[in-house]
Amino acid sequence: MLVQQKNLLMDLWKRRFNFKGTELKAFESVKREDFIPEKLINRAYDDIPLPILRGKTISQPSTVMMMTSALELKEGENVFEIGTGSGYQTAIIAKIVGEKGKVVSAEVIPELVAFAKQNLKKAGIKNVEVFEDDGCKGIKKESPYDKIIITAAAKEFPKELLEQLKPNGIIVGPVGNVHEQEMVKGIKDKDGKLSLEFLGQFLFSPLYGKYGFED
Repeated sequence: MLVQQKNLLMDLWKRRFNFKGTELKAFESVKREDFIPEKLINRAYDDIPLPILRGKTISQPSTVMMMTSALELKEGENVFEIGTGSGYQTAIIAKIVGEKGKVVSAEVIPELVAFAKQNLKKAGIKNVEVFEDDGCKGIKKESPYDKIIITAAAKEFPKELLEQLKPNGIIVGPVGNVHEQEMVKGIKDKDGKLSLEFLGQFLFSPLYGKYGFED
Protein backbone atom coordinates (compact mmCIF):
# COMPACT_ATOMS: atom_id res chain seq x y z
CA MET A 1 0.00 0.00 0.00
CA LEU A 2 2.79 2.47 0.93
CA VAL A 3 4.67 1.73 -2.30
CA GLN A 4 1.52 2.36 -4.30
CA GLN A 5 0.92 5.68 -2.52
CA LYS A 6 4.53 6.68 -3.09
CA ASN A 7 4.26 5.90 -6.80
CA LEU A 8 1.05 7.94 -7.09
CA LEU A 9 2.85 10.95 -5.61
CA MET A 10 5.70 10.56 -8.06
CA ASP A 11 3.26 10.30 -10.97
CA LEU A 12 1.59 13.52 -9.80
CA TRP A 13 4.92 15.35 -9.62
CA LYS A 14 5.94 14.19 -13.08
CA ARG A 15 2.78 15.84 -14.42
CA ARG A 16 2.93 19.04 -12.38
CA PHE A 17 6.57 19.76 -11.57
CA ASN A 18 9.90 19.73 -13.32
CA PHE A 19 11.84 17.77 -10.70
CA LYS A 20 15.09 16.24 -11.90
CA GLY A 21 15.58 12.51 -12.18
CA THR A 22 18.16 12.60 -9.38
CA GLU A 23 15.63 14.29 -7.08
CA LEU A 24 12.89 11.75 -7.83
CA LYS A 25 15.36 8.90 -7.41
CA ALA A 26 16.35 10.26 -3.98
CA PHE A 27 12.70 10.49 -2.93
CA GLU A 28 12.11 6.96 -4.14
CA SER A 29 15.11 5.61 -2.21
CA VAL A 30 14.29 7.24 1.17
CA LYS A 31 11.41 5.76 3.16
CA ARG A 32 9.34 8.56 4.72
CA GLU A 33 7.86 5.93 7.03
CA ASP A 34 11.30 5.68 8.70
CA PHE A 35 11.08 9.35 9.73
CA ILE A 36 7.66 9.60 11.36
CA PRO A 37 6.10 8.18 14.55
CA GLU A 38 5.11 4.53 14.13
CA LYS A 39 1.42 5.24 14.73
CA LEU A 40 1.36 7.42 11.57
CA ILE A 41 3.06 4.99 9.18
CA ASN A 42 -0.14 4.39 7.19
CA ARG A 43 -0.19 8.12 6.40
CA ALA A 44 3.46 8.31 5.37
CA TYR A 45 2.69 9.33 1.77
CA ASP A 46 -0.29 11.59 2.41
CA ASP A 47 0.82 14.89 0.88
CA ILE A 48 0.42 16.77 4.15
CA PRO A 49 2.63 17.74 7.12
CA LEU A 50 2.58 15.17 9.94
CA PRO A 51 3.28 15.71 13.66
CA ILE A 52 6.56 14.37 15.04
CA LEU A 53 7.79 15.59 18.47
CA ARG A 54 7.49 18.71 20.67
CA GLY A 55 4.73 20.21 18.51
CA LYS A 56 6.92 20.12 15.38
CA THR A 57 6.03 18.57 12.04
CA ILE A 58 7.62 16.80 9.10
CA SER A 59 6.86 18.84 5.98
CA GLN A 60 4.57 17.48 3.29
CA PRO A 61 6.43 15.56 0.57
CA SER A 62 5.68 18.12 -2.15
CA THR A 63 7.17 20.92 -0.04
CA VAL A 64 10.28 18.84 0.70
CA MET A 65 10.75 18.19 -3.00
CA MET A 66 10.16 21.82 -4.03
CA MET A 67 12.77 23.06 -1.56
CA THR A 68 15.21 20.32 -2.53
CA SER A 69 14.76 21.15 -6.22
CA ALA A 70 15.29 24.87 -5.58
CA LEU A 71 18.72 24.13 -4.12
CA GLU A 72 19.92 22.80 -7.51
CA LEU A 73 22.01 20.17 -5.73
CA LYS A 74 25.02 18.52 -7.32
CA GLU A 75 27.02 15.48 -6.35
CA GLY A 76 29.87 16.25 -3.95
CA GLU A 77 28.41 19.47 -2.51
CA ASN A 78 28.63 20.61 1.12
CA VAL A 79 25.13 21.55 2.35
CA PHE A 80 24.02 23.20 5.59
CA GLU A 81 20.50 22.66 6.94
CA ILE A 82 18.81 24.58 9.73
CA GLY A 83 16.13 22.48 11.41
CA THR A 84 16.92 18.78 11.15
CA GLY A 85 13.48 17.81 12.41
CA SER A 86 13.04 14.07 11.90
CA GLY A 87 15.92 13.99 9.39
CA TYR A 88 13.76 13.29 6.33
CA GLN A 89 14.75 16.22 4.14
CA THR A 90 18.32 15.76 5.40
CA ALA A 91 18.28 12.20 4.05
CA ILE A 92 16.98 13.20 0.61
CA ILE A 93 19.63 15.91 0.26
CA ALA A 94 22.30 13.45 1.43
CA LYS A 95 21.26 10.97 -1.25
CA ILE A 96 21.60 13.60 -3.99
CA VAL A 97 25.02 14.97 -2.94
CA GLY A 98 26.25 11.40 -2.55
CA GLU A 99 29.17 9.87 -0.70
CA LYS A 100 31.56 12.61 -1.82
CA GLY A 101 29.18 15.27 -0.48
CA LYS A 102 28.07 16.09 3.06
CA VAL A 103 25.05 17.49 4.87
CA VAL A 104 25.68 19.44 8.07
CA SER A 105 22.42 19.89 9.98
CA ALA A 106 21.61 21.88 13.13
CA GLU A 107 18.64 21.32 15.43
CA VAL A 108 17.96 23.05 18.78
CA ILE A 109 15.47 20.54 20.22
CA PRO A 110 17.37 17.68 21.94
CA GLU A 111 14.59 15.11 21.42
CA LEU A 112 14.59 15.84 17.68
CA VAL A 113 18.37 15.56 17.49
CA ALA A 114 18.14 12.07 18.98
CA PHE A 115 15.14 11.16 16.80
CA ALA A 116 16.84 12.34 13.60
CA LYS A 117 20.09 10.53 14.35
CA GLN A 118 18.15 7.32 15.03
CA ASN A 119 16.16 7.70 11.80
CA LEU A 120 19.20 8.47 9.65
CA LYS A 121 21.04 5.47 11.05
CA LYS A 122 18.01 3.25 10.31
CA ALA A 123 17.94 4.59 6.75
CA GLY A 124 21.65 3.88 6.28
CA ILE A 125 22.55 7.54 5.66
CA LYS A 126 26.19 8.13 6.59
CA ASN A 127 27.19 11.44 4.97
CA VAL A 128 25.32 13.59 7.52
CA GLU A 129 26.46 15.24 10.74
CA VAL A 130 23.75 16.52 13.10
CA PHE A 131 24.59 19.19 15.68
CA GLU A 132 22.48 20.26 18.66
CA ASP A 133 22.94 23.96 18.05
CA ASP A 134 21.35 27.24 16.96
CA GLY A 135 21.54 26.92 13.20
CA CYS A 136 21.13 30.67 12.67
CA LYS A 137 24.82 31.06 13.52
CA GLY A 138 25.80 28.35 11.08
CA ILE A 139 28.54 25.86 11.87
CA LYS A 140 31.61 27.84 10.87
CA LYS A 141 34.12 25.01 11.19
CA GLU A 142 32.20 23.03 8.52
CA SER A 143 31.88 26.00 6.14
CA PRO A 144 31.93 27.29 3.46
CA TYR A 145 28.74 25.75 2.09
CA ASP A 146 27.63 25.28 -1.49
CA LYS A 147 23.97 25.34 -0.49
CA ILE A 148 21.97 26.28 2.64
CA ILE A 149 18.39 25.29 3.45
CA ILE A 150 16.23 26.70 6.27
CA THR A 151 13.26 24.51 7.21
CA ALA A 152 11.56 26.89 9.67
CA ALA A 153 9.94 30.33 9.31
CA ALA A 154 12.41 33.23 9.54
CA LYS A 155 12.08 37.02 9.55
CA GLU A 156 15.03 37.19 7.14
CA PHE A 157 18.02 35.14 6.06
CA PRO A 158 20.52 35.14 8.96
CA LYS A 159 23.58 37.27 8.09
CA GLU A 160 25.93 34.73 9.68
CA LEU A 161 24.68 32.11 7.24
CA LEU A 162 25.19 34.30 4.20
CA GLU A 163 28.81 34.82 5.26
CA GLN A 164 29.30 31.02 5.28
CA LEU A 165 27.74 30.55 1.82
CA LYS A 166 30.13 30.27 -1.12
CA PRO A 167 29.97 32.74 -4.03
CA ASN A 168 27.38 31.42 -6.51
CA GLY A 169 25.89 29.42 -3.63
CA ILE A 170 22.14 29.08 -3.09
CA ILE A 171 20.10 29.60 0.08
CA VAL A 172 16.43 28.55 0.30
CA GLY A 173 13.93 29.08 3.11
CA PRO A 174 10.54 30.50 4.17
CA VAL A 175 10.70 34.21 5.03
CA GLY A 176 7.90 36.35 6.41
CA ASN A 177 5.93 36.56 9.64
CA VAL A 178 4.66 33.92 12.04
CA HIS A 179 1.37 33.54 10.14
CA GLU A 180 2.58 33.37 6.53
CA GLN A 181 5.86 33.08 4.67
CA GLU A 182 7.14 33.32 1.12
CA MET A 183 9.56 30.62 0.00
CA VAL A 184 12.65 32.56 -1.05
CA LYS A 185 15.60 31.36 -3.12
CA GLY A 186 18.71 33.52 -2.95
CA ILE A 187 21.79 33.21 -5.16
CA LYS A 188 24.91 34.88 -3.77
CA ASP A 189 27.10 36.70 -6.30
CA LYS A 190 30.88 37.14 -6.08
CA ASP A 191 30.36 40.49 -4.29
CA GLY A 192 28.24 38.85 -1.60
CA LYS A 193 24.89 40.22 -2.80
CA LEU A 194 21.80 38.04 -3.16
CA SER A 195 19.53 37.86 -6.18
CA LEU A 196 16.14 36.64 -5.02
CA GLU A 197 13.47 34.44 -6.52
CA PHE A 198 10.07 34.00 -4.86
CA LEU A 199 8.54 30.53 -5.02
CA GLY A 200 5.11 30.90 -3.41
CA GLN A 201 3.31 31.12 -0.06
CA PHE A 202 3.91 28.57 2.71
CA LEU A 203 3.33 28.10 6.43
CA PHE A 204 6.20 26.66 8.51
CA SER A 205 6.86 26.18 12.20
CA PRO A 206 8.79 29.20 13.54
CA LEU A 207 12.55 29.39 13.78
CA TYR A 208 14.07 29.91 17.23
CA GLY A 209 16.22 32.93 18.14
CA LYS A 210 16.59 36.47 16.84
CA TYR A 211 15.80 35.59 13.22
CA GLY A 212 12.67 33.65 14.13
CA PHE A 213 9.62 33.92 16.34
CA GLU A 214 10.41 31.63 19.29
CA ASP A 215 12.95 32.07 22.10
